[in-house]
Amino acid sequence: MSAVPLPTAHRPVALVVAVDAFLDRFRDDPGTRATYTETLRRLRETAGDQLPVAALTPELYEQTMTRWAERAANTWNKHLSALTSFTVYCRRQEWLTTDPGRRLERRKVTRTRDKAIPRTRLERLFTDDRNPLRERVLWRMLYETCARTEEILSLNVPDLDMEFRRALVTEKGGDRAYVHWETPTARLLPRLLAGRTTGPVFLADRRAPAAGRRTPALGDICPDTGRGRLSYPRAEYLFKQASKLHDPHGAGYTLHQLRHSGLTHLAAKGRTAAELQAKSRHLHLATLGIYVRLGEETSARITAENDEHHRRHRH
Repeated sequence: MSAVPLPTAHRPVALVVAVDAFLDRFRDDPGTRATYTETLRRLRETAGDQLPVAALTPELYEQTMTRWAERAANTWNKHLSALTSFTVYCRRQEWLTTDPGRRLERRKVTRTRDKAIPRTRLERLFTDDRNPLRERVLWRMLYETCARTEEILSLNVPDLDMEFRRALVTEKGGDRAYVHWETPTARLLPRLLAGRTTGPVFLADRRAPAAGRRTPALGDICPDTGRGRLSYPRAEYLFKQASKLHDPHGAGYTLHQLRHSGLTHLAAKGRTAAELQAKSRHLHLATLGIYVRLGEETSARITAENDEHHRRHRH
């Protein structure tokens, strides 16, 4: 076996080489790697693969970020953080001496106090036949398991334990843990798998490219169909578009809100913080405060129950 040394600071380092070296650090963190890959692919398209890293400029970073200029503040900040992490890495390697992102600023996020989606609205979304089976299974599984989206999208068919309605996911940091689903997911999941015993659980619509820089790893390709693993950005986009029809504000929801909704609804049914921790696998009980603090649905129920005029009218 031969060792290939990384480029040194004494000779130019091509952008594609630096990106590959940076992403290689996240082999055991597929969620972070996928996010960084999307951002840095845009940087490579903007600057060119062979551009020396030392030649990166604020103009190139600004041009890269225009792709997300009209997106939500969270999306903008996510991709800006990816560029910032890449910049820090390159400067630590002494491939870059300036900060090409110095003109870019994080955007203020307007936070909604209650991110939970009402249960009745979720049920309409889950049972809407206009949405493909793959999406309905994914959304239900995210809600019922309260798992992170990256964990569920990274599942392979052998990770599933259909008898006990559970799956072995890879958590942040590489640990493995079981997540559990309910009857609706258990009924739909066999239809989605259609007899497959290997490959990713959630497949993309098209066959994976067989060559080129976008060729996925073999573990991300279904050997039966040749289709690759469904990506987080694509899954997020499809959920956002579908949920706009059920959102009275027309903005749509995010996949993370399914996890948030699942935990919030469990808290509303009286589950303790310790039980929520077992379900969500949060390391610290303090981080569960946003779920234990009941939200808009509880406020609406209390108001309706206290509405004496409404009760008299019903009688």
